[in-house]
Amino acid sequence: MKQVSGKDFCKVLERGGWTLRRISGSHHVYKKAGETVTLSVPVHGTQTLKVGLQADLMRAAGVTEQEL
Repeated sequence: MKQVSGKDFCKVLERGGWTLRRISGSHHVYKKAGETVTLSVPVHGTQTLKVGLQADLMRAAGVTEQEL
């Protein structure tokens, strides 16, 4: 799996229709109309997301590896 930074993952979410609701510290919280899921993405500069966290976020958001 291609690892991306939190900042890059946020861009992918926004292209997919997710909207930024708030920023709490270094976590960006996203919500999408019609979805019950709220996503919290850690953004620490250009540091990549951990593999397990990225996989969970991708599954919850319905993001495929090709979209990264």
